Amino acid sequence: MVPGTASPVSWRAPKKGKKYFTVAEANRALVYVSRIVDEISEHYQRVMALRKEIEQGRHSETKSPGRSEYELLMDRLNGLIDELHQVGVELKDLELGLLDFPAVHEGREIYLCWHRGEREVRAWHEVDAGYAGRQDVSLLAG
Repeated sequence: MVPGTASPVSWRAPKKGKKYFTVAEANRALVYVSRIVDEISEHYQRVMALRKEIEQGRHSETKSPGRSEYELLMDRLNGLIDELHQVGVELKDLELGLLDFPAVHEGREIYLCWHRGEREVRAWHEVDAGYAGRQDVSLLAG
């Protein structure tokens, strides 16, 4: 339980050496990470289409162009995800382009939450709440 609250919340203390964002820092980072998320989304859609074709037997040969493209796209996706991790951002959903920016509020770790299509970070949630537990960032000011 978070000190000073009546409701049970999974409380996680900030970790030494981990990157934490303020709302302003997360919004500045969006200039860079939103482009990566756009590229991830494009590659992910193509990967899923190729996977379907492969499963249906359209690319049954081990060295078929479809399988080669699939492997290249998977390598690129992994590289893009690594790029996000290097920035300190956690990709939660490839299809939605859902990102969490670790942050600290009242001495506990939380996530600032953003998804593709949003112009700025407008929501946050407890580490165990996920997307369904999103709350407006204005609640963090108090």
